[in-house]
Amino acid sequence: MATKKLRRAGLSQELCDRLSRHQITTCQDFLCLSLLELMKVTGQSYWNVQKLLCKVSLACAPKMQTAYEMKTKRAINPSSAYLSTTLDGLDKALHGGVACASLTEVTGPSGCGKTQFCLMMSVLATLPISMGGLDGAVIYIDTESAFGAERLVEIAEHRFPNYFGTEEKLFSMTRSIHLYRELTCDSVLKRIETLEEEIISKKVKLLIIDSIASVVRKEFDTKLQGNLMERSNFLAREASLLKYLAEEFSIPVILTNQITTRLSNGLDIQADLVSPADDMSLSEVSGASGSKDREPGYVTAALGNTWSHSINTRLILQYHDLHTRQVLVAKSPVAPFSAFFYTIENSGLVLQGVR
Repeated sequence: MATKKLRRAGLSQELCDRLSRHQITTCQDFLCLSLLELMKVTGQSYWNVQKLLCKVSLACAPKMQTAYEMKTKRAINPSSAYLSTTLDGLDKALHGGVACASLTEVTGPSGCGKTQFCLMMSVLATLPISMGGLDGAVIYIDTESAFGAERLVEIAEHRFPNYFGTEEKLFSMTRSIHLYRELTCDSVLKRIETLEEEIISKKVKLLIIDSIASVVRKEFDTKLQGNLMERSNFLAREASLLKYLAEEFSIPVILTNQITTRLSNGLDIQADLVSPADDMSLSEVSGASGSKDREPGYVTAALGNTWSHSINTRLILQYHDLHTRQVLVAKSPVAPFSAFFYTIENSGLVLQGVR
């Protein structure tokens, strides 16, 4: 990946420091320069610069691996393949939980539990491997100022009362969750671009962005000419970086999304309900609202097809009744469509049964 830091490309520390003084810190920065420019900033000969170019190119090129190697790697250390949600039915459907080295999207209407799910997964990632966790840190990018430290602690204390029975354990858990509040598309992208070294130094095992849609929908009005293409390009760039981080460090990446109602005339409006899948006619707007005067349409995840094809797994959270909600496995490389009822308790999400 071109955003890989040069110090991870096998260059000497002295050379990396010299290049850094010229704002050349990534493989992309290095490879975008001409041979003459590289000779000048490195102080090395033409032939040595050729060797450096080859070394950096190989370092950032995607590595080939066979299906057998992928299968063997997971078989040797199955605990590193998934992060359990501790929701037994959902974990069983997903073959273990939220997959590492992939992007998992959680979408649904406001108030249905997306942030609660993210807080719960943050706690779980810090747990020791023997308890189903990943024994690591979490980077949590909050674009809606929805993160609550008090709620995080409440979930930990009620979900694992024995383990988090001391102030020391709670202190250790909260210090392992690193929060960034980024409120613009540009700041979110810049933050993602700088995460590589932080993931290494802080031993990060989970990356969360809550929400991916919030800043995008505020900044890109797709009714304006050219904005749809700009938005698609931005989302493609963002997804590419996130996939690189997920695959390079074998960590799960969880992203929350919003929903929209697409009417038959092609317009999108905010929705308050969501139904089972994404690129199908999910639920009729008129039926959902109880109004026969509304135009027919369907509820779908926001951000369009470009984003939909970028994620690996999509979980949809939706309202069932006043107290009960549903989590739907709408897209997964391993699981069939599944539905589970849940409520939100002091301990986070709690499954009530399977339908």
